[in-house]
Amino acid sequence: MNDQMDKKAKIGSFTAKGGFQNEKDIAFKFNNWKNDKDSQKWLEIMGYKIKDINYVKAIVLNGYKTDVQVQIKLVIHTSEGINIENLSIKKANKDSDYNQVDKRWVDHYQKLWNFSDSISNALKKFTGELSPEILLKNHEISEEKYNALKDKRRFFINELSSEEQKEILEFFQNNRILVVTDLFKGRDKFPPTWMMVTRFDKIKNTTDWVLKPIDIAMNFFGQGDIKISPEGSLYIGRITMQRKGGDAGRKTANMLQFKIKPNELFKIT
Repeated sequence: MNDQMDKKAKIGSFTAKGGFQNEKDIAFKFNNWKNDKDSQKWLEIMGYKIKDINYVKAIVLNGYKTDVQVQIKLVIHTSEGINIENLSIKKANKDSDYNQVDKRWVDHYQKLWNFSDSISNALKKFTGELSPEILLKNHEISEEKYNALKDKRRFFINELSSEEQKEILEFFQNNRILVVTDLFKGRDKFPPTWMMVTRFDKIKNTTDWVLKPIDIAMNFFGQGDIKISPEGSLYIGRITMQRKGGDAGRKTANMLQFKIKPNELFKIT
């Protein structure tokens, strides 16, 4: 980590008056940067001096890891012309509710990460895409195994065979950097360079916020043990891999999803 990034990482969180939890609010504040003290702090955290800025234009992006793109032109022209800062924005609650960072079908992740068919089948059992009922009918699991499941719609990871559990753990241990990078940055043309977490207090009418370089956020959430949780999901550091719930008729049911608790980013000082 270079000195500039280290300096940015050490900047703590702040509290602002009013609420600005959605992307449109944050883009509006950036576009009002001459009068908005919060956006001026955001720009300073990003390494800009307000006196050096000519104009700022923020736009909301849809369908990308980046939620708000900020275009910054300096008074003194640089060789790059316009600087681009991409923000991934997460809303947090006081009780640290989970927030999804990625959700796809197992087949999509297999193409992305090139894991084996045996891992793919194990993860499909975990999500319920390979239904225990169908596996029972096809004599791929015993009636005793089926009856012992906590949820007849799917397997928890600790209900898979020991070999399947071992394969899953080894894959994520050996490919942690690849997985975490794809979860937070993705591979599209607008990868985020920053993560902002906002936390609105209705009673006080204030918003706590924290803004960190995306690499710092990735390292923070991805750091820690890779292990099976007591509930039978998977922990990748502070990231939780779960089955996307819902009724079987919903289009997103039985997908694999990865979640974080955005509130935890406030722990970085």
